[in-house]
Amino acid sequence: MSQILCDNLTLSYDNRTVLHGLSFTVEKGDCLCIAGENGTGKSTLMRALLGLKAPTEGTITYGEGLTAKQIGYLPQKTDAQKDFPASVWEVVLSGRMNRHGIFSFYSMNDRAVAEHQLLRLGIGHLKNRSFSELSGGQQQRVLLARALCAASELLLLDEPVAGLDPVATAEFYAILEGLHREGMTILMVSHDLLSSLGTATRVLWLRHDSYALLSPEEFSAQIPTALRGGGVR
Repeated sequence: MSQILCDNLTLSYDNRTVLHGLSFTVEKGDCLCIAGENGTGKSTLMRALLGLKAPTEGTITYGEGLTAKQIGYLPQKTDAQKDFPASVWEVVLSGRMNRHGIFSFYSMNDRAVAEHQLLRLGIGHLKNRSFSELSGGQQQRVLLARALCAASELLLLDEPVAGLDPVATAEFYAILEGLHREGMTILMVSHDLLSSLGTATRVLWLRHDSYALLSPEEFSAQIPTALRGGGVR
C-alpha cells in the first residue's frame, strides 16, 4: 500500500530548481535511502514531504490515513540542537506538540507515549538529564524518540549519523533496523552509503539532471561510479 506518491515533482531552493520531474512512491514498510550529489535537493525533498515546502510543479499525495503531522522527522544536527537547554523528558515529550498545537496541554496519553519511546530506545535512565550534557549518540537517540512520538507509521531522517563515532553509528543503525522490522516506514537521507545500504530496501539516487530508483544490489554494483560523481545509469 502506497503511503506517499510523488508525481512529476519539481522543487526549488533560493529561486533555483533543484529537482525536476521526480516521480516515485513510498510503500508501507519501505526503507528508502535518499542519496546523491551535494545540491541535488535531498533536504529540500524532505521539507516538501513534511508539507513545509510547496512544490513548484507536481503533487505529493499521502496514502489513506496519513498526514504530514503524523510523520516523525529527525533533522540534520546543528550546534543549536546540541546545546538545547532542556531535559531529555522535555525534548521527547515535545514530539507530541504537533498533534495539539503549541498552547495545548499534554495529555496522559502523550506522556505514556513519550515514556514508551524512552524505554523503546533504551534511554529511560536519561529521562531527567540535561540534553546538552549527553554524548552525540545519546542526543540522536533522544531526538529519534522525539520523532517517534510524532510518527504513526513513517519516519524521515536527514543525515542521522552525521558526526557520530563508529560505535554510535552502528548502534543507531541497529535501532533503525529494529524499527523497520516492527513495520515502521523509513526515508533516510544519507552520505554514509555503505552502512545505510544494510538497512535500505530501495535507493533513490539524485543527480542534478536525473534520478534513479534502484534496489540496494543494483546500487551497490555502481557505488564506485556514484562516488566518483558519475551517477548511475
